[in-house]
Amino acid sequence: MRPLNNLVERFIPSALVFSILLTFIVVILALFLTDTPPTDLMLHWGDGLAGLLDFITQMALILLFGHILANTGPVRRGLAFLGSVPQSELFAYVFVFLVAAIASLITWGLGLIVGALLAREVAYQGAQRGLKLHFPMLVASGFCGFIVWHMGYSASGPLTAATEDSFMAEALGGETIPLSQTVFSGWNMIAAAVTIIVVALALYLIAPRKGDHIIEFTADARQEVVDGQEEVVTPADRIDASRIVTLLLGLMVVTYLVLHFAQGGTLTLNTVNWSFLGLILLLVRNPFELIALTKNAASNVGEILLQFPLYAGILGLMEGSGLIQIFSEAIVAVSNPVTFGVLAFLAAGLVNFFVPSGGGQFAVQGPIMLSAGAELNVDPEITIMAVSYGDQWTNMIQPFWALPLLAIAGLKMRDLLGYTTIVLIASGLVFAATLLLVSL
Repeated sequence: MRPLNNLVERFIPSALVFSILLTFIVVILALFLTDTPPTDLMLHWGDGLAGLLDFITQMALILLFGHILANTGPVRRGLAFLGSVPQSELFAYVFVFLVAAIASLITWGLGLIVGALLAREVAYQGAQRGLKLHFPMLVASGFCGFIVWHMGYSASGPLTAATEDSFMAEALGGETIPLSQTVFSGWNMIAAAVTIIVVALALYLIAPRKGDHIIEFTADARQEVVDGQEEVVTPADRIDASRIVTLLLGLMVVTYLVLHFAQGGTLTLNTVNWSFLGLILLLVRNPFELIALTKNAASNVGEILLQFPLYAGILGLMEGSGLIQIFSEAIVAVSNPVTFGVLAFLAAGLVNFFVPSGGGQFAVQGPIMLSAGAELNVDPEITIMAVSYGDQWTNMIQPFWALPLLAIAGLKMRDLLGYTTIVLIASGLVFAATLLLVSL
């Protein structure tokens, strides 16, 4: 894997530069493939920049809440307990992956942070018990849990398709696709389970054995988390230090969600975010801790906030110039109802390498694929999940979403790529086979 590592290290720019380069590429394509005047292209782009503001906020909150939740006291104590579970080197790698995968199915923001924190905890406690653990692979195992995030509770594409008045609903002719037909369909849940089993087996097979060179983790895995507690002097301080404030607000959020679902409400990006907000409010000790955890998590959200308007501008360019229709017709020309799902998956995997965000990718690619699938009479839920699979698939070799995890672990993407590339291959086989079977 060394040639691949060197290629990534030397030639792949930052995720922000990716989004800028893609903007220029789309402009050039529009100039050559359509008859849209340059001035109109600029207007389409500028008007599109604000086209996804609601969606940008939803995506930022998912990552923010996931980071906060992973660093609350109860979750950190739970991770400390889980760190004591592995009793052998080979099981340690598989165990970190399994926990991170489950967390990613709950919410991708939680999965990323839990994978890194658990890798550190397992490394520390394993060293205390005399286990010889290769720390880069532990971290890689934690990141590999991210391979199933778009098949779970916080899947941005399917959730957007289930949300009324979203840009995906517009692409579906004003209709919505309930999660029961996408994320919670029988075939997707089976695919998620099979993916986890196959990836766990792959990690077990490639894990270092006795005598192999390993890099152990030597620092204390249980870094102190600043909880923001301050000296209580004034009446205002007593309010900030009171658990009652956050507890009551958390109960209000939970009550709203119960009433929402009891009255027939559906699961959307908003309700996913509010469910995690309610859980956070119930778990934190007081506003002091919530403020401190939010400040700590905010640094992981800034780059996303900067990139999403660029993705929205790209969508405006593609819609306004007619590129969406051109690409849709090209896909239809080489597809049939059976092969379309796999081709959409592969195309999504390629696009994800340049648009490393599930939400941003669906904004750019979702309308194209739904239009193409509709021409071939492919069920929209297959199209949606094909793009979802492709998005999560090439995350294994795209460094954008690994940044929070790498920062916590103190590693670089090249330290992980040898392992994540194997997972890319193993999971890709499962995804492609699933889409072929459901398309028959």
